[in-house]
Amino acid sequence: MVTTQVDAVFSTISDDGRFDVMAAACPTRQVVGRIGDKWSLLVLYALSPGTLRFSQLRTRIEGVSQKMLTQTLRTLERDGLVSRQIYASVPPKVEYSLTPLGASLSDTLAAIRGWAYEHMDEISDARDRFDRA
Repeated sequence: MVTTQVDAVFSTISDDGRFDVMAAACPTRQVVGRIGDKWSLLVLYALSPGTLRFSQLRTRIEGVSQKMLTQTLRTLERDGLVSRQIYASVPPKVEYSLTPLGASLSDTLAAIRGWAYEHMDEISDARDRFDRA
């Protein structure tokens, strides 16, 4: 069987054969789910330029509740994408940053954001056509 460059790009199986994102039990689905989550994406975008405090994140990400932001940050920290630094002060100061692993997503996230900006008018038009039909 001959494998073309296109086949390699669209393969659902990792190069080493250990993962297949299309398989229900594949752990990469959790990663795709995490990165594809709206709040996770927005937190990762917000932290891309640098470290922010919780209140700065909440202000920057309009519409996120305190509870959802807390849950999202905890999950991203658990996944090793975000780090939390606590400073012993009164009141306590907590800062969030991307880890090197989280920062390694920055170019990919910027590409997704750029694609969305570039194609939003087309998507909006398609939605309008669909809703009228």
